Amino acid sequence: MTKKIRIAIQKSGRLNEDSLQILKDCGVSIDNGRDQLKASAANFPLEVFYLRNGDIPQYLRDGVVDIAIIGENVLIEKGDDIAIAQKLGFSKCRVSLAVPKGTKYDSVKDFEGKKIATSYPNTVLGYLSQFNVKADLHIINGSVEIAPNIGLADAICDIVSSGSTLFKNGLKEVEVMLKSEAVLAVSSKIDTERQEILDKLLFRIQSVLKGRDYKYVLLNAPNDRLDEIIKMLPGMKSPTVLPLAEEGWSSVHSVIDKNEFWEVIDKLKDSGAQGILVSDIEKMVL
Repeated sequence: MTKKIRIAIQKSGRLNEDSLQILKDCGVSIDNGRDQLKASAANFPLEVFYLRNGDIPQYLRDGVVDIAIIGENVLIEKGDDIAIAQKLGFSKCRVSLAVPKGTKYDSVKDFEGKKIATSYPNTVLGYLSQFNVKADLHIINGSVEIAPNIGLADAICDIVSSGSTLFKNGLKEVEVMLKSEAVLAVSSKIDTERQEILDKLLFRIQSVLKGRDYKYVLLNAPNDRLDEIIKMLPGMKSPTVLPLAEEGWSSVHSVIDKNEFWEVIDKLKDSGAQGILVSDIEKMVL
């Protein structure tokens, strides 16, 4: 019987949705109902375990699951001994220290002797120790933003995405301890057969992620400006250039890094490019 690789993902929440989406984008079809704790893929040797985020590092450590999609911040807090196979580029956030808006703040030294409410004690202690700062940690599992308002703490440490939750609770972000995103973590106990399955899955994931980083562009270029336009579009090796029915013009096909997209488009227009069509890339296999 062929083994299946066992992957853990968050039971509910945004990370759950994004994790299932990247598996879907990789062509992995999961047969499951919303309340199931375990499900199998219909077309790939993979089983999904739906677990509490904070429990996943121990499941990896024990070899109960082989891989997991988990926030890097959780690994830093509870599983810094666990290897990361791939950063996934979604569920980005930061782990930060925040204080009430009216509090005067100069530096991390201001936390000396203060009470900090957090669900990330190891992260806080590790960060403060770099500055020889000692604080009194109050460990809370759940929402910590209320703690300063009820006199439980002088400050908090929590994950921050947009900062709106801090704002609503009268807090300001003063120290970013680390930046985090979803990662694919791997158990040290994974066996050879499942490692081979992981390698195939990683190939698919990397193709999807690479596609998300680029845009496909198709344009018409005057032949007397063709060399100039081609230099702006290196593509994966070089652009594809085909003659148009109209004499003196060519069709150019290439890819553009999404982070440079608008700058390149402006330059292409200035160089005489016309009829520029742009589309997303589903996957890019290099």
